[in-house]
Amino acid sequence: MKMGFELNLTQTQKLIMTPELRQAIQILQYNNVELMEFINKQLEVNPFLEPMDKNSETTSKEEQSMELEKSEKNESKDEIDWKDVIEKYDDISYKAYGNTVNSDEKQSFESYTSKKMSLKDYLMLQLGVSVKTKKEKRIGEFIIESLDKKGYLGCSLQDISLLLNEDVNEVERILKMIQTLDPIGVGARNLSECLMIQLKDKGIQDKNAYIVVEKHLEDVATNKIQKIAKDLHITVKRVQNICDIIKMLEPKPARGFVVDSDNIRYIVPDISIEKIGEEYVIIVNDSNLPMLTISDYYKNMITNLDDKEANKFLTDKLNSSMWLIKSIEQRRMTLYKVVQSILKFQRKFFDEGNSAIKPLVLKAVAEDIGVHESTVSRATNGKYVQTPRGIFELKYFFASSLGTENDGDVVSSTSVKTQIQNLIANENTQKPLSDQKIADILGKNGVSISRRTVAKYRDEMRISASSMRRRF
Repeated sequence: MKMGFELNLTQTQKLIMTPELRQAIQILQYNNVELMEFINKQLEVNPFLEPMDKNSETTSKEEQSMELEKSEKNESKDEIDWKDVIEKYDDISYKAYGNTVNSDEKQSFESYTSKKMSLKDYLMLQLGVSVKTKKEKRIGEFIIESLDKKGYLGCSLQDISLLLNEDVNEVERILKMIQTLDPIGVGARNLSECLMIQLKDKGIQDKNAYIVVEKHLEDVATNKIQKIAKDLHITVKRVQNICDIIKMLEPKPARGFVVDSDNIRYIVPDISIEKIGEEYVIIVNDSNLPMLTISDYYKNMITNLDDKEANKFLTDKLNSSMWLIKSIEQRRMTLYKVVQSILKFQRKFFDEGNSAIKPLVLKAVAEDIGVHESTVSRATNGKYVQTPRGIFELKYFFASSLGTENDGDVVSSTSVKTQIQNLIANENTQKPLSDQKIADILGKNGVSISRRTVAKYRDEMRISASSMRRRF
């Protein structure tokens, strides 16, 4: 056997993730809010990028696309001569497709939202007209500052008395006064006290209602109506009426007020679908994104600079800025095509509602628009669409399928959930439908589903079990 060293020339193909490709994939995954943050960071580090003045004249979108395509062809042949590109094309920019108005007239999202008053500020305002002395105001302010995000008092009266060096009876008197302020129930030390305060405010005279709130809240939560009736020696119907009153009360008095610790996030739809006549029109919501252009100052600098290192730095930044502009435009076109394909597959949903939604997988949309399945996944992840039927996450339209008894037909899980919801909404509350009964009814309608699947879908819709839905 001959052994030795040899040199062999072989040709192989490899998929290399270039920085530009990584950036395009990353931008495709961003929703509008994340993309805006990314663009703002790029504006800070890339001198070639600058927000476009909306009043300035811009080159047509067709010329930009032609130049970018020409640049791509040149890349495959040789290194791009950026000086030649700049001389032939004066403006490389990304333009948002929304309505352009003067910068002074542009309104932000916050311009259309009212600023809510916090619970503590609201209570402080009422406290100012409810107390007479500085001592009462001092105690009252301390109690209000001690409330948690639910509106409950987070410390004991003894602790407040020691910290303020005041009589505990005086502290309790001020607390009772605060508990009468709006919203009713604020300043309570536990759930039972909170509900009792609200019962008194509503003028409820039935002593049994207060006993239920004090001793049987857990039984109310588990719908053990007969147990409560047996303990209180009253009828089941009377207990049912008491429970209905209790369930109407507010267990969290601070609900609806702004809390400093709350991290409120708003949904900004990335796509809008509007119905005009009998047709649906798709609009990519990129009007809130800054319009990007290449800086004239640095374009002139790169054409007149002789320093090789500085020229290389500027060339890299120009390359990066052009790729960013192209990636944003590519993201826009991909989103449009994906939503257009979803609209084609789920047209009956937009016409008829949730019951008409069809099973759909990422692969079907990917094959329809001629891209990879992972591209559709990235384009739909975390993005929302505003439709005539409400705001939905794009993932909502990709529903799993269930089999039927009609020659292998399938029905979407979303449609089955809607049927379950309608059955429960129309059930006899004295004899609510069990999961098995619902499965049997759906089976008669041609949907093959098990009891466990019904229970799973019911839990996902946050619907209680039949024992909790029963009324006496």
